Amino acid sequence: MMTRRGLLKTAAITGAVTGLGAIASSTVLNAEGKWEILEPATTNQTMVGVPFERHEKVRLGVIGVGGRGTGVLGNFLAVPGVEVKAVCDVVPARTARAAKMVEKAGQPRPTEYHAGDHDYENLCKRDDLDLIYIATPWIWHIRMALSSLENGHHTATEVPSARTIEDCWAIVNVSEKHRKHCMMFENCCYGQTELMVLRMCKAGLLGELTHGSGAYNHDLRALLFEDEGEGLWRRFEHLDRNGNLYPTHGLGPVANYLDCNRGDRFDYMVSMSSQSVGLQSWRAANLKPTDPKMKEVYHCGDQNNSLIKTAKGRLITVEHNVSEPHPYDRINLIAGTKGIFRDYPARLYIDGQKEGEQFVGLDAYKADFEHPLWSAQGDRARKSGGHGGMDYIMCWRVIQCMHEGLEPDFDVYDSAAWSVPAPLSEISIAKGSAPVKFPDFTRGNWHKPRQFAGV
Repeated sequence: MMTRRGLLKTAAITGAVTGLGAIASSTVLNAEGKWEILEPATTNQTMVGVPFERHEKVRLGVIGVGGRGTGVLGNFLAVPGVEVKAVCDVVPARTARAAKMVEKAGQPRPTEYHAGDHDYENLCKRDDLDLIYIATPWIWHIRMALSSLENGHHTATEVPSARTIEDCWAIVNVSEKHRKHCMMFENCCYGQTELMVLRMCKAGLLGELTHGSGAYNHDLRALLFEDEGEGLWRRFEHLDRNGNLYPTHGLGPVANYLDCNRGDRFDYMVSMSSQSVGLQSWRAANLKPTDPKMKEVYHCGDQNNSLIKTAKGRLITVEHNVSEPHPYDRINLIAGTKGIFRDYPARLYIDGQKEGEQFVGLDAYKADFEHPLWSAQGDRARKSGGHGGMDYIMCWRVIQCMHEGLEPDFDVYDSAAWSVPAPLSEISIAKGSAPVKFPDFTRGNWHKPRQFAGV
């Protein structure tokens, strides 16, 4: 088992494992009394609205074929027009397993890269790849994404794409410089319910949208203390950080409902966390007193609540809790002047509806608002698995965009904007829940209206 010190030392990621002091050093208190991050100057051209070049076949490389990477690899193999050319992992048995999956799908055995922590660099140097997908521990995402982009490949990272403000700017600048897209694979944006509600919002069913809410409330206590998989690294995030560590699953769909980076944008946020007691309580009940994990000190509060105000004055609430017992919940709420939608369970209320003042199910709305991606690919998606089919829909849609030469549904600016609430929440909490301004990663191009998934 790799120790925390060994993991951080091995990663050696530029800026990605710096402490809060380094993050906060680039902030200033502006005239409005909000902490603001100084933005780097650039002469780069924007990637907003830039389409993919057309690809008859999409040649894929995969970095990280543990649990998550293997699952998404299976979804890619089920999408027509994908050729898996290379797979990489620090565990040789995993690349061998992935290579067998590719062969079983009727493709030639891919090249395997497993010669240490930095063998991914050799995969990135290949000139026969169109897209590299990254599914590794969070602290590796930024370095691998930059290597992929700098070698001329479109890039997809698991969430979050970056852990610091500096690294969010790094992926923006490198994506622009090399004219390659860097997409964060936020699968929750492609859920059947999320895409249906997105169509409702665009059709005006809920009226003028005023507020939304998202969350990642997921009991991960047992997983965090495992001696394999995510237990080898994810718990370490709770040692030195205090904030909303994982905002994107709840935030991504709400950002789409509100056209963030497509007519509106995140303006500023405030954040606060509860005390940290959940992980300590669980380990006391489940681990032996001699277990080395008993000596760890966790600083991240169990419950984090963050409020985001948008440039248009809309309000977004984002929650995070992986340290306490509760059913899985992403909240997924969106409301406006004519009605409100709430998820878990999915329910809708429209002002003046015949059912009266109560929530109703979505069945009556499915015929009018089911998204074409689910109408056309839903059966295959559900058979392919992956969070109810949303993983397959995500993979299918990205490949469709590359086949047809379309712009991606989400781009590097979404990757940065949806990742940066984590470090911003850390700053806000450290400064007494003070308001902190969002960087404008689009540099003013958020005004341009664009579609998501054809809506």
